[in-house]
Amino acid sequence: MNKKLFVLLVVLMSLSLIGLIFVQSFWISKSIDSGEEQFSSSVSEALNSVTNKITERESKNYFDRYLNAKDSIGGELKGTQLTNFFFIDRDVNSNEILLYEHGILEEDYGISSTFFDSSDGADTTIIKSYTSKRTTSIFREDIDLEGNTPRLNPIQRFEKIGGLNKMEKAAMEDVFMVYAKRVPIHKRVSKQEIELLLQRELENRGVDIAFEYGVYSNGLPTKVKSSKFKYAEANIYRSPMFVDYEGVSNFDLLISFPKKKRFLVQSILGLAMLSLLFTIIIVVAYAGAIYQLIRQKQISEIKTDFINNMTHEFKTPIATINLAVEAIRNPKIINDQEKVLRYLQMIRDENKRMHAQVENVLRISKLEKNQLDISKDRVNVHDIIEDAITHVQLIVDDRGGYIHTHLDAERCEVLANEMHFTNVIVNMLDNAIKYSEEAPKIDVFTERAKNYIIIKVQDQGAGMSKGVVKKVFEKFYREHTGDIHNVKGHGLGLSYVKKIVEDHQGEVYAESEKGKGSTFYIKLPLI
Repeated sequence: MNKKLFVLLVVLMSLSLIGLIFVQSFWISKSIDSGEEQFSSSVSEALNSVTNKITERESKNYFDRYLNAKDSIGGELKGTQLTNFFFIDRDVNSNEILLYEHGILEEDYGISSTFFDSSDGADTTIIKSYTSKRTTSIFREDIDLEGNTPRLNPIQRFEKIGGLNKMEKAAMEDVFMVYAKRVPIHKRVSKQEIELLLQRELENRGVDIAFEYGVYSNGLPTKVKSSKFKYAEANIYRSPMFVDYEGVSNFDLLISFPKKKRFLVQSILGLAMLSLLFTIIIVVAYAGAIYQLIRQKQISEIKTDFINNMTHEFKTPIATINLAVEAIRNPKIINDQEKVLRYLQMIRDENKRMHAQVENVLRISKLEKNQLDISKDRVNVHDIIEDAITHVQLIVDDRGGYIHTHLDAERCEVLANEMHFTNVIVNMLDNAIKYSEEAPKIDVFTERAKNYIIIKVQDQGAGMSKGVVKKVFEKFYREHTGDIHNVKGHGLGLSYVKKIVEDHQGEVYAESEKGKGSTFYIKLPLI
Protein backbone atom coordinates (compact mmCIF):
# COMPACT_ATOMS: atom_id res chain seq x y z
CA MET A 1 0.00 0.00 0.00
CA ASN A 2 1.23 3.47 -0.84
CA LYS A 3 2.56 5.23 2.26
CA LYS A 4 0.59 8.43 1.64
CA LEU A 5 -2.64 6.47 1.11
CA PHE A 6 -1.98 4.49 4.29
CA VAL A 7 -1.43 7.68 6.31
CA LEU A 8 -4.58 9.25 4.79
CA LEU A 9 -6.68 6.21 5.75
CA VAL A 10 -5.33 6.24 9.29
CA VAL A 11 -6.05 9.98 9.65
CA LEU A 12 -9.61 9.64 8.29
CA MET A 13 -10.36 6.65 10.51
CA SER A 14 -8.93 8.46 13.54
CA LEU A 15 -11.02 11.58 12.85
CA SER A 16 -14.14 9.44 12.43
CA LEU A 17 -13.47 7.66 15.70
CA ILE A 18 -12.83 10.93 17.54
CA GLY A 19 -16.07 12.32 16.06
CA LEU A 20 -17.98 9.22 17.17
CA ILE A 21 -16.61 9.53 20.72
CA PHE A 22 -17.50 13.26 20.75
CA VAL A 23 -21.07 12.54 19.59
CA GLN A 24 -21.48 9.85 22.24
CA SER A 25 -20.19 12.20 24.95
CA PHE A 26 -22.48 14.98 23.72
CA TRP A 27 -25.46 12.63 23.70
CA ILE A 28 -24.76 11.46 27.25
CA SER A 29 -24.39 15.08 28.42
CA LYS A 30 -27.64 16.09 26.72
CA SER A 31 -29.41 13.06 28.19
CA ILE A 32 -28.32 14.10 31.69
CA ASP A 33 -29.48 17.69 31.07
CA SER A 34 -32.81 16.46 29.69
CA GLY A 35 -33.21 14.11 32.64
CA GLU A 36 -32.53 16.97 35.04
CA GLU A 37 -35.13 19.18 33.34
CA GLN A 38 -37.71 16.40 33.49
CA PHE A 39 -36.76 15.75 37.11
CA SER A 40 -37.19 19.43 38.02
CA SER A 41 -40.53 19.60 36.21
CA SER A 42 -41.82 16.48 37.99
CA VAL A 43 -40.67 17.76 41.39
CA SER A 44 -42.29 21.19 40.82
CA GLU A 45 -45.58 19.54 39.82
CA ALA A 46 -45.45 17.29 42.88
CA LEU A 47 -44.73 20.22 45.19
CA ASN A 48 -47.60 22.32 43.77
CA SER A 49 -49.95 19.37 44.08
CA VAL A 50 -48.91 18.81 47.72
CA THR A 51 -49.37 22.47 48.72
CA ASN A 52 -52.76 22.64 46.96
CA LYS A 53 -53.96 19.49 48.70
CA ILE A 54 -52.83 20.78 52.09
CA THR A 55 -54.65 24.08 51.48
CA GLU A 56 -57.80 22.27 50.29
CA ARG A 57 -57.66 19.95 53.29
CA GLU A 58 -57.43 22.92 55.70
CA SER A 59 -60.31 24.75 53.98
CA LYS A 60 -62.44 21.59 54.06
CA ASN A 61 -61.70 21.16 57.75
CA TYR A 62 -62.95 24.68 58.47
CA PHE A 63 -66.13 24.18 56.40
CA ASP A 64 -66.83 20.86 58.11
CA ARG A 65 -66.33 22.43 61.50
CA TYR A 66 -68.56 25.36 60.45
CA LEU A 67 -71.37 23.02 59.38
CA ASN A 68 -71.02 20.89 62.50
CA ALA A 69 -71.13 23.99 64.68
CA LYS A 70 -74.22 25.31 62.87
CA ASP A 71 -76.03 21.98 63.13
CA SER A 72 -75.28 21.73 66.84
CA ILE A 73 -76.62 25.21 67.72
CA GLY A 74 -78.97 24.99 70.69
CA GLY A 75 -79.31 28.63 71.68
CA GLU A 76 -81.67 31.39 70.68
CA LEU A 77 -81.50 33.25 67.42
CA LYS A 78 -80.03 36.66 68.15
CA GLY A 79 -80.79 38.26 64.84
CA THR A 80 -81.66 37.76 61.20
CA GLN A 81 -81.07 39.77 58.12
CA LEU A 82 -82.55 39.34 54.68
CA THR A 83 -80.81 40.77 51.69
CA ASN A 84 -82.78 40.92 48.43
CA PHE A 85 -81.50 41.57 44.91
CA PHE A 86 -84.00 42.37 42.15
CA PHE A 87 -83.72 42.33 38.38
CA ILE A 88 -86.63 43.47 36.14
CA ASP A 89 -86.72 43.29 32.36
CA ARG A 90 -89.64 44.14 30.04
CA ASP A 91 -90.18 42.78 26.53
CA VAL A 92 -92.24 45.36 24.56
CA ASN A 93 -93.05 42.93 21.79
CA SER A 94 -94.71 40.34 23.97
CA ASN A 95 -95.77 42.60 26.86
CA GLU A 96 -93.95 40.18 29.20
CA ILE A 97 -92.09 41.32 32.32
CA LEU A 98 -89.23 39.18 33.82
CA LEU A 99 -88.74 39.56 37.58
CA TYR A 100 -85.66 37.86 39.12
CA GLU A 101 -85.34 37.97 42.90
CA HIS A 102 -82.34 36.64 44.88
CA GLY A 103 -82.69 36.76 48.62
CA ILE A 104 -79.94 35.77 51.14
CA LEU A 105 -81.15 35.03 54.66
CA GLU A 106 -78.45 35.57 57.30
CA GLU A 107 -79.09 34.05 60.77
CA ASP A 108 -76.75 35.18 63.57
CA TYR A 109 -75.96 32.98 66.61
CA GLY A 110 -73.63 33.70 69.46
CA ILE A 111 -72.32 30.48 70.98
CA SER A 112 -69.36 29.30 73.04
CA SER A 113 -67.01 27.51 70.67
CA THR A 114 -63.37 26.76 69.89
CA PHE A 115 -64.02 26.86 66.18
CA PHE A 116 -60.94 28.83 65.20
CA ASP A 117 -58.77 27.82 68.17
CA SER A 118 -58.18 31.52 68.76
CA SER A 119 -55.19 32.39 70.86
CA ASP A 120 -56.59 35.72 72.15
CA GLY A 121 -58.58 34.09 74.96
CA ALA A 122 -62.06 34.86 73.53
CA ASP A 123 -64.63 32.17 74.30
CA THR A 124 -67.35 33.31 71.92
CA THR A 125 -67.40 32.73 68.19
CA ILE A 126 -70.08 34.21 65.96
CA ILE A 127 -71.70 31.49 63.85
CA LYS A 128 -73.88 32.66 61.02
CA SER A 129 -76.13 30.55 58.79
CA TYR A 130 -76.73 31.60 55.21
CA THR A 131 -79.62 30.46 53.02
CA SER A 132 -80.05 31.45 49.37
CA LYS A 133 -83.53 31.80 47.79
CA ARG A 134 -83.79 32.43 44.04
CA THR A 135 -87.15 33.28 42.41
CA THR A 136 -87.83 33.85 38.71
CA SER A 137 -91.31 35.18 37.72
CA ILE A 138 -92.74 36.13 34.32
CA PHE A 139 -95.79 38.42 34.06
CA ARG A 140 -97.87 39.58 31.10
CA GLU A 141 -99.40 43.03 31.07
CA ASP A 142 -103.08 42.91 29.92
CA ILE A 143 -105.16 46.05 29.03
CA ASP A 144 -108.96 45.60 28.77
CA LEU A 145 -111.03 47.29 26.07
CA GLU A 146 -112.76 49.63 28.53
CA GLY A 147 -109.49 51.47 29.20
CA ASN A 148 -109.13 50.44 32.83
CA THR A 149 -105.73 50.20 34.60
CA PRO A 150 -103.51 47.41 33.17
CA ARG A 151 -103.23 44.15 35.11
CA LEU A 152 -100.21 41.85 35.54
CA ASN A 153 -101.12 38.22 35.10
CA PRO A 154 -98.43 35.68 36.28
CA ILE A 155 -97.42 33.19 33.56
CA GLN A 156 -94.45 31.30 35.10
CA ARG A 157 -92.74 31.20 38.47
CA PHE A 158 -89.56 29.28 39.55
CA GLU A 159 -88.15 29.09 43.03
CA LYS A 160 -84.87 27.57 44.19
CA ILE A 161 -83.80 27.49 47.80
CA GLY A 162 -80.27 26.27 48.60
CA GLY A 163 -76.80 27.02 49.89
CA LEU A 164 -74.29 29.60 48.77
CA ASN A 165 -72.88 29.84 45.27
CA LYS A 166 -69.19 29.70 44.40
CA MET A 167 -68.55 33.38 44.88
CA GLU A 168 -70.22 33.36 48.27
CA LYS A 169 -68.31 30.24 49.22
CA ALA A 170 -65.07 31.90 48.16
CA ALA A 171 -65.86 34.79 50.45
CA MET A 172 -66.27 32.34 53.31
CA GLU A 173 -62.92 30.73 52.46
CA ASP A 174 -61.27 34.13 52.57
CA VAL A 175 -62.65 34.60 56.06
CA PHE A 176 -61.23 31.22 57.08
CA MET A 177 -57.81 32.16 55.69
CA VAL A 178 -57.71 35.32 57.76
CA TYR A 179 -58.36 33.35 60.92
CA ALA A 180 -55.98 30.51 59.87
CA LYS A 181 -53.05 32.94 59.58
CA ARG A 182 -53.19 33.37 63.34
CA VAL A 183 -52.66 29.62 63.89
CA PRO A 184 -49.03 28.33 64.28
CA ILE A 185 -47.77 26.43 61.23
CA HIS A 186 -47.12 23.18 63.13
CA LYS A 187 -50.86 23.11 64.03
CA ARG A 188 -51.94 23.76 60.46
CA VAL A 189 -49.92 20.93 58.88
CA SER A 190 -48.03 17.94 60.30
CA LYS A 191 -44.76 16.32 59.26
CA GLN A 192 -46.52 13.03 58.61
CA GLU A 193 -48.98 14.66 56.20
CA ILE A 194 -46.21 16.39 54.23
CA GLU A 195 -44.06 13.24 54.06
CA LEU A 196 -46.97 11.05 52.95
CA LEU A 197 -48.18 13.49 50.27
CA LEU A 198 -44.65 14.17 48.97
CA GLN A 199 -43.82 10.49 48.75
CA ARG A 200 -47.08 9.69 46.97
CA GLU A 201 -46.89 12.57 44.48
CA LEU A 202 -43.21 11.94 43.66
CA GLU A 203 -43.74 8.21 43.14
CA ASN A 204 -46.71 8.93 40.88
CA ARG A 205 -44.33 10.96 38.69
CA GLY A 206 -41.58 8.33 38.66
CA VAL A 207 -39.29 10.10 41.16
CA ASP A 208 -38.48 7.28 43.57
CA ILE A 209 -35.65 8.87 45.55
CA ALA A 210 -34.93 9.84 49.15
CA PHE A 211 -35.74 13.46 49.97
CA GLU A 212 -35.54 16.01 52.78
CA TYR A 213 -38.06 18.81 53.27
CA GLY A 214 -38.71 21.90 55.37
CA VAL A 215 -41.32 24.64 55.73
CA TYR A 216 -39.91 28.18 55.87
CA SER A 217 -41.75 31.33 56.97
CA ASN A 218 -40.54 34.49 55.24
CA GLY A 219 -37.13 32.92 54.73
CA LEU A 220 -36.81 31.57 58.29
CA PRO A 221 -37.01 27.88 59.23
CA THR A 222 -39.97 26.49 61.19
CA LYS A 223 -40.40 23.40 63.30
CA VAL A 224 -41.96 21.56 60.38
CA LYS A 225 -38.97 19.95 58.66
CA SER A 226 -37.20 16.62 58.32
CA SER A 227 -34.28 15.80 60.60
CA LYS A 228 -31.56 16.00 57.92
CA PHE A 229 -32.85 18.95 55.92
CA LYS A 230 -30.20 21.54 55.07
CA TYR A 231 -30.82 24.72 53.14
CA ALA A 232 -28.74 24.98 49.97
CA GLU A 233 -29.91 27.42 47.32
CA ALA A 234 -28.52 25.44 44.39
CA ASN A 235 -30.31 22.16 45.16
CA ILE A 236 -33.62 23.38 46.59
CA TYR A 237 -37.08 23.18 45.05
CA ARG A 238 -39.83 25.33 46.59
CA SER A 239 -43.54 25.99 46.36
CA PRO A 240 -45.63 28.57 48.32
CA MET A 241 -48.13 27.25 50.90
CA PHE A 242 -51.48 28.69 52.04
CA VAL A 243 -51.71 31.36 49.31
CA ASP A 244 -54.54 33.87 49.96
CA TYR A 245 -56.80 35.47 47.35
CA GLU A 246 -54.30 38.27 46.84
CA GLY A 247 -51.59 35.76 45.91
CA VAL A 248 -49.63 36.40 49.10
CA SER A 249 -48.07 33.58 51.13
CA ASN A 250 -45.96 33.65 54.27
CA PHE A 251 -44.83 30.03 53.98
CA ASP A 252 -42.79 28.01 51.48
CA LEU A 253 -42.46 24.24 51.25
CA LEU A 254 -38.85 23.38 50.38
CA ILE A 255 -37.52 20.01 49.29
CA SER A 256 -34.01 18.76 48.53
CA PHE A 257 -32.59 15.47 47.18
CA PRO A 258 -29.16 14.49 48.63
CA LYS A 259 -28.75 11.71 46.03
CA LYS A 260 -30.05 13.65 43.05
CA LYS A 261 -26.90 13.31 40.91
CA ARG A 262 -26.73 9.56 41.47
CA PHE A 263 -30.41 9.23 40.59
CA LEU A 264 -29.98 11.21 37.35
CA VAL A 265 -26.89 9.21 36.36
CA GLN A 266 -28.60 5.90 37.15
CA SER A 267 -31.60 6.90 35.03
CA ILE A 268 -29.42 6.82 31.89
CA LEU A 269 -26.73 4.46 33.19
CA GLY A 270 -27.97 1.48 31.20
CA LEU A 271 -27.92 3.21 27.81
CA ALA A 272 -24.72 5.07 28.70
CA MET A 273 -22.91 1.85 29.65
CA LEU A 274 -24.16 0.14 26.50
CA SER A 275 -22.99 3.08 24.41
CA LEU A 276 -19.65 3.11 26.23
CA LEU A 277 -19.26 -0.64 25.68
CA PHE A 278 -19.86 -0.32 21.94
CA THR A 279 -17.49 2.65 21.79
CA ILE A 280 -14.77 0.67 23.58
CA ILE A 281 -15.31 -2.25 21.18
CA ILE A 282 -14.97 0.11 18.23
CA VAL A 283 -11.83 1.71 19.72
CA VAL A 284 -10.28 -1.70 20.42
CA ALA A 285 -11.20 -2.97 16.97
CA TYR A 286 -9.82 0.20 15.42
CA ALA A 287 -6.59 0.01 17.43
CA GLY A 288 -6.28 -3.68 16.53
CA ALA A 289 -6.85 -2.94 12.85
CA ILE A 290 -4.26 -0.16 12.86
CA TYR A 291 -1.81 -2.38 14.74
CA GLN A 292 -2.35 -5.21 12.27
CA LEU A 293 -1.90 -2.86 9.32
CA ILE A 294 1.34 -1.52 10.75
CA ARG A 295 2.42 -5.02 11.71
CA GLN A 296 1.67 -6.40 8.26
CA LYS A 297 3.57 -3.49 6.73
CA GLN A 298 6.55 -4.25 8.96
CA ILE A 299 6.34 -7.98 8.21
CA SER A 300 6.18 -7.21 4.51
CA GLU A 301 9.32 -5.10 4.81
CA ILE A 302 11.05 -7.75 6.95
CA LYS A 303 10.14 -10.53 4.51
CA THR A 304 11.41 -8.44 1.63
CA ASP A 305 14.60 -7.93 3.61
CA PHE A 306 14.75 -11.68 4.33
CA ILE A 307 14.31 -12.58 0.66
CA ASN A 308 17.04 -10.15 -0.29
CA ASN A 309 19.38 -11.67 2.30
CA MET A 310 18.55 -15.24 1.31
CA THR A 311 19.04 -14.35 -2.35
CA HIS A 312 22.38 -12.80 -1.50
CA GLU A 313 23.46 -15.82 0.55
CA PHE A 314 22.39 -18.27 -2.17
CA LYS A 315 23.91 -16.19 -4.93
CA THR A 316 27.51 -16.73 -3.81
CA PRO A 317 27.41 -20.54 -3.43
CA ILE A 318 25.46 -20.90 -6.69
CA ALA A 319 28.04 -18.79 -8.48
CA THR A 320 30.83 -20.82 -6.88
CA ILE A 321 29.21 -24.09 -7.95
CA ASN A 322 28.76 -22.79 -11.52
CA LEU A 323 32.40 -21.74 -11.69
CA ALA A 324 33.53 -25.10 -10.29
CA VAL A 325 31.41 -27.01 -12.81
CA GLU A 326 32.72 -24.88 -15.69
CA ALA A 327 36.28 -25.46 -14.47
CA ILE A 328 35.79 -29.24 -14.32
CA ARG A 329 34.44 -29.22 -17.85
CA ASN A 330 37.61 -27.54 -19.02
CA PRO A 331 39.68 -30.19 -20.91
CA LYS A 332 42.86 -28.90 -19.34
CA ILE A 333 41.55 -29.43 -15.81
CA ILE A 334 39.41 -32.55 -16.18
CA ASN A 335 42.56 -34.65 -16.45
CA ASP A 336 44.05 -33.00 -13.34
CA GLN A 337 42.63 -35.22 -10.61
CA GLU A 338 43.82 -33.00 -7.77
CA LYS A 339 42.03 -29.92 -9.14
CA VAL A 340 38.92 -31.92 -9.94
CA LEU A 341 38.75 -33.22 -6.37
CA ARG A 342 39.26 -29.70 -5.04
CA TYR A 343 36.44 -28.32 -7.20
CA LEU A 344 34.18 -31.21 -6.22
CA GLN A 345 34.90 -30.45 -2.55
CA MET A 346 33.97 -26.80 -3.18
CA ILE A 347 30.70 -27.91 -4.78
CA ARG A 348 30.00 -30.20 -1.82
CA ASP A 349 30.77 -27.47 0.74
CA GLU A 350 28.62 -24.85 -0.98
CA ASN A 351 25.80 -27.35 -1.34
CA LYS A 352 26.00 -28.14 2.37
CA ARG A 353 25.94 -24.41 3.09
CA MET A 354 22.73 -23.91 1.08
CA HIS A 355 21.24 -27.05 2.60
CA ALA A 356 21.96 -25.70 6.09
CA GLN A 357 20.19 -22.44 5.22
CA VAL A 358 17.11 -24.29 3.96
CA GLU A 359 17.10 -26.58 7.00
CA ASN A 360 17.21 -23.56 9.29
CA VAL A 361 14.15 -22.05 7.60
CA LEU A 362 12.27 -25.36 7.69
CA ARG A 363 13.23 -25.89 11.34
CA ILE A 364 11.71 -22.53 12.33
CA SER A 365 8.56 -23.30 10.34
CA LYS A 366 8.16 -26.66 12.08
CA LEU A 367 8.74 -25.06 15.47
CA GLU A 368 5.90 -22.58 14.86
CA LYS A 369 3.58 -25.42 13.85
CA ASN A 370 4.74 -27.62 16.78
CA GLN A 371 5.81 -30.30 14.27
CA LEU A 372 9.45 -30.50 15.36
CA ASP A 373 10.08 -33.64 17.40
CA ILE A 374 12.45 -32.69 20.23
CA SER A 375 13.40 -35.58 22.50
CA LYS A 376 15.11 -34.57 25.75
CA ASP A 377 17.80 -36.38 27.75
CA ARG A 378 20.00 -35.61 30.72
CA VAL A 379 22.85 -33.46 29.37
CA ASN A 380 25.73 -31.46 30.83
CA VAL A 381 25.45 -27.76 29.94
CA HIS A 382 29.20 -27.21 30.29
CA ASP A 383 29.90 -30.00 27.79
CA ILE A 384 27.44 -28.50 25.30
CA ILE A 385 29.05 -25.06 25.65
CA GLU A 386 32.53 -26.53 25.05
CA ASP A 387 31.26 -28.44 22.01
CA ALA A 388 29.56 -25.32 20.58
CA ILE A 389 32.75 -23.27 21.00
CA THR A 390 34.69 -25.76 18.86
CA HIS A 391 32.27 -25.05 15.97
CA VAL A 392 33.21 -21.36 15.85
CA GLN A 393 36.71 -21.38 17.31
CA LEU A 394 38.44 -21.31 13.92
CA ILE A 395 36.41 -18.27 12.80
CA VAL A 396 37.27 -16.40 16.02
CA ASP A 397 40.94 -17.30 15.72
CA ASP A 398 40.98 -16.23 12.08
CA ARG A 399 39.71 -12.78 13.08
CA GLY A 400 42.20 -12.51 15.93
CA GLY A 401 39.62 -12.70 18.73
CA TYR A 402 38.97 -14.98 21.69
CA ILE A 403 36.27 -16.87 23.56
CA HIS A 404 36.85 -17.14 27.30
CA THR A 405 34.74 -19.45 29.48
CA HIS A 406 33.80 -18.90 33.12
CA LEU A 407 31.80 -22.02 33.92
CA ASP A 408 31.19 -21.49 37.64
CA ALA A 409 27.84 -23.28 38.12
CA GLU A 410 28.34 -26.16 40.57
CA ARG A 411 25.31 -27.97 39.11
CA CYS A 412 24.93 -28.05 35.34
CA GLU A 413 22.72 -31.00 34.35
CA VAL A 414 19.48 -30.20 32.53
CA LEU A 415 16.86 -32.07 30.53
CA ALA A 416 17.45 -31.02 26.93
CA ASN A 417 17.95 -32.12 23.34
CA GLU A 418 21.70 -32.15 22.79
CA MET A 419 21.66 -31.35 19.07
CA HIS A 420 19.15 -28.47 19.25
CA PHE A 421 20.67 -27.00 22.38
CA THR A 422 24.13 -27.09 20.80
CA ASN A 423 22.67 -25.19 17.84
CA VAL A 424 21.26 -22.62 20.30
CA ILE A 425 24.72 -21.91 21.79
CA VAL A 426 26.31 -21.90 18.31
CA ASN A 427 23.74 -19.37 17.06
CA MET A 428 24.36 -17.07 20.03
CA LEU A 429 28.14 -17.27 19.56
CA ASP A 430 27.77 -16.76 15.80
CA ASN A 431 25.59 -13.69 16.46
CA ALA A 432 28.25 -12.26 18.80
CA ILE A 433 30.95 -12.84 16.16
CA LYS A 434 28.99 -11.29 13.26
CA TYR A 435 28.18 -8.08 15.14
CA SER A 436 31.73 -7.51 16.39
CA GLU A 437 33.25 -5.04 13.94
CA GLU A 438 36.76 -5.66 15.25
CA ALA A 439 38.27 -8.88 16.64
CA PRO A 440 35.53 -10.78 18.52
CA LYS A 441 35.95 -10.69 22.31
CA ILE A 442 33.44 -13.10 23.82
CA ASP A 443 33.02 -14.33 27.39
CA VAL A 444 30.72 -17.21 28.34
CA PHE A 445 29.54 -17.50 31.95
CA THR A 446 27.44 -20.00 33.87
CA GLU A 447 26.04 -19.60 37.37
CA ARG A 448 23.40 -21.20 39.51
CA ALA A 449 20.32 -19.32 40.73
CA LYS A 450 18.26 -21.55 43.05
CA ASN A 451 16.98 -24.41 40.84
CA TYR A 452 18.08 -22.79 37.59
CA ILE A 453 21.30 -22.47 35.63
CA ILE A 454 21.97 -19.19 33.85
CA ILE A 455 24.12 -19.11 30.72
CA LYS A 456 25.49 -15.68 29.83
CA VAL A 457 27.13 -14.86 26.47
CA GLN A 458 28.80 -11.44 26.57
CA ASP A 459 30.46 -9.64 23.66
CA GLN A 460 32.07 -6.25 23.10
CA GLY A 461 30.57 -5.64 19.68
CA ALA A 462 28.38 -2.94 18.16
CA GLY A 463 25.56 -3.31 20.73
CA MET A 464 21.87 -2.53 20.21
CA SER A 465 19.42 0.23 21.06
CA LYS A 466 16.54 -0.44 23.47
CA GLY A 467 14.10 -0.62 20.57
CA VAL A 468 16.18 -3.29 18.84
CA VAL A 469 16.54 -5.32 22.06
CA LYS A 470 12.72 -5.63 22.22
CA LYS A 471 12.54 -7.02 18.66
CA VAL A 472 15.76 -8.99 18.37
CA PHE A 473 14.07 -12.36 19.01
CA GLU A 474 11.34 -11.78 16.40
CA LYS A 475 11.26 -13.87 13.26
CA PHE A 476 13.05 -12.31 10.24
CA TYR A 477 14.07 -9.26 12.25
CA ARG A 478 17.56 -7.86 11.62
CA GLU A 479 18.95 -4.50 12.61
CA HIS A 480 19.90 -2.43 9.60
CA THR A 481 23.44 -1.09 9.72
CA GLY A 482 23.70 0.92 6.53
CA ASP A 483 24.28 -1.69 3.88
CA ILE A 484 21.65 -4.35 4.34
CA HIS A 485 24.07 -7.13 3.47
CA ASN A 486 27.12 -5.97 5.39
CA VAL A 487 26.31 -8.61 8.05
CA LYS A 488 25.42 -12.07 6.73
CA GLY A 489 22.24 -13.65 8.00
CA HIS A 490 18.50 -13.87 7.53
CA GLY A 491 17.00 -12.98 10.91
CA LEU A 492 16.16 -16.54 11.95
CA GLY A 493 18.99 -17.42 14.35
CA LEU A 494 17.74 -15.71 17.51
CA SER A 495 14.12 -16.57 16.68
CA TYR A 496 15.20 -20.22 16.59
CA VAL A 497 17.04 -19.76 19.92
CA LYS A 498 13.87 -18.37 21.57
CA LYS A 499 11.67 -21.19 20.26
CA ILE A 500 14.05 -23.94 21.43
CA VAL A 501 14.67 -22.39 24.88
CA GLU A 502 10.94 -21.90 25.51
CA ASP A 503 10.34 -25.52 24.45
CA HIS A 504 12.80 -26.46 27.23
CA GLN A 505 10.70 -24.46 29.78
CA GLY A 506 13.40 -21.80 29.89
CA GLU A 507 13.74 -18.07 29.29
CA VAL A 508 15.99 -16.05 26.99
CA TYR A 509 16.53 -12.29 27.10
CA ALA A 510 19.16 -9.69 26.25
CA GLU A 511 20.77 -6.55 27.64
CA SER A 512 22.65 -4.15 25.40
CA GLU A 513 23.84 -0.61 24.93
CA LYS A 514 24.73 0.94 21.62
CA GLY A 515 28.50 0.85 21.07
CA LYS A 516 29.21 -1.12 24.27
CA GLY A 517 28.36 -4.67 23.30
CA SER A 518 25.52 -7.05 24.21
CA THR A 519 24.84 -9.76 26.77
CA PHE A 520 22.43 -12.64 26.10
CA TYR A 521 20.99 -14.74 28.94
CA ILE A 522 19.52 -18.25 28.91
CA LYS A 523 17.78 -19.50 32.04
CA LEU A 524 17.05 -23.26 32.24
CA PRO A 525 15.63 -25.42 35.07
CA LEU A 526 18.11 -27.83 36.60
CA ILE A 527 17.32 -31.48 37.07
